[in-house]
Amino acid sequence: MTASTRVRVQRRPVHGVLLLDKPLGLSSNQALQKAKWLLRAEKAGHTGTLDPLASGILPLCFGAATKFSQLQLEADKTYETIVRLGVTTTTADAEGDVLQERAVTCSVGQVVEVLDAFMGPITQVPPMHSALKKDGKALYEYAREGVTVEREARNVVIHELELLDMQLQGDAPYLHLRVQCSKGTYIRTLGEDIGQALGCGGHLRMLRRVQTGHLHVEQAITLEALEAMDERQRIAALNATETLLSHHEPIELDAIEAGRFLSGVRRRGVWPDIPAAAVFGTAPRALLGVGHVHAGELIPDRLLSPIEIEQTLAQEYKLLNH
Repeated sequence: MTASTRVRVQRRPVHGVLLLDKPLGLSSNQALQKAKWLLRAEKAGHTGTLDPLASGILPLCFGAATKFSQLQLEADKTYETIVRLGVTTTTADAEGDVLQERAVTCSVGQVVEVLDAFMGPITQVPPMHSALKKDGKALYEYAREGVTVEREARNVVIHELELLDMQLQGDAPYLHLRVQCSKGTYIRTLGEDIGQALGCGGHLRMLRRVQTGHLHVEQAITLEALEAMDERQRIAALNATETLLSHHEPIELDAIEAGRFLSGVRRRGVWPDIPAAAVFGTAPRALLGVGHVHAGELIPDRLLSPIEIEQTLAQEYKLLNH
């Protein structure tokens, strides 16, 4: 088929959250574009990147949900990873060239001691092979040019560091870890630093994100599964936009109050102070946006547009009645 005869995909308004189990080998943006194409969606965005060599849960936001994608960027993450001990690489993962090979002589006791030392608040220097930007250019672009730039250490928190399995003998010694951490944690750097602390070095052989915030990879679907669905099933695979608002206190407003709230007007009520509220209209029940309550006033923070609300309700109605 030539470029002139290629069929143009007719985009449409799609609203909601797709919990994707991103495969190995695809960048987060490639996975997003594939899902966007399958859903024929007008507007889409993801909630923070996963390396091409990492698999696992990647929440994709469509339409109205893109307004709340930042919430997942801020959320804690949980990963499973395998650290290959005794070998360091240029990228701290299996893609890089080998820098050094060392014997693994540490004991089980030393492993436990080192893992304990990485629990809680730690500092990390971001790796050169990362998407972090310096002077408007991604660090990995400098790395590809053979240039190393100064990176500021950042503070992160390792909430849990569980040893799932290990092998300290043989041809390919490793640690299999589950890591629950704050946003901005580089697991490749953590694996490299653990290997360094054990005196043998190490790099990541596998990385899988199993949880982001309250969303778990067991809830996610693959691109292959999405591709095998018909159009209605693909829309049905979307989670509601409010899936991103699990830590928000729900508040419901009647039609008159909802209209005023959507106009950006503060509403008075008998609510206690609420730092984060998900605000819904009633009859029909629909997400209006988010806000907070202070001194009995509900103050709008981020609002959906009337057209987004109308389209979301129409999308739900179509699913229920077809």
